[in-house]
Amino acid sequence: MAARVHLARHCAHADVGRVLSGRCSGTPLSAEGRAHARWLAGRFARGEPIAAIHSSPRLRTRETAAAIAERLNLPVTQIDALDEIDFGDWTGRSFSELDADPDWHHWNVARAFAPTPGGETMPQAVARAMAHVEMIAAQDWGGAVLCVTHCDIIRGIVAQILGLTLDRLLSFDIDPGSITTLMLGERERRVLTLNWRSE
Repeated sequence: MAARVHLARHCAHADVGRVLSGRCSGTPLSAEGRAHARWLAGRFARGEPIAAIHSSPRLRTRETAAAIAERLNLPVTQIDALDEIDFGDWTGRSFSELDADPDWHHWNVARAFAPTPGGETMPQAVARAMAHVEMIAAQDWGGAVLCVTHCDIIRGIVAQILGLTLDRLLSFDIDPGSITTLMLGERERRVLTLNWRSE
């Protein structure tokens, strides 16, 4: 038995590339993000059957998932394991401010073990997300499962599948509204697409 899992990063919001939103309670999708979420919905409506939609509890992921779910007439199941990394005291800080923090730079080159200030480590975040993906792979869904989550969560899952150290996470991109597709079976684990999105 093999399971196809689509990992979609939430679509754009006003703070993308400007603020480390993390687990901020707000950050709704921007107008561009809402339009892209509708495009994603159309893409999934034309593709293979989607059996279930799972979403991180953050507003930006729930709004992305809701646009797709409405088009596919499916419910969205909120999954805490797909939540953004808990960045602790870095949450809500601008990237320009973080650039002056040596701990931030250390974390970005040593993700396999570096701590966040009062949050969780990268291995902790990846472990919970991978546990959920493994649960999906162990069941027969009758179609693909779509997980709407966050950039570094997707990077971490891909790293685990490819056998990369977590220190290599910044060596590939996961853009807003992109789709990364996995095939997970008892004898195979493959990344079928990485960071695919419309031009």
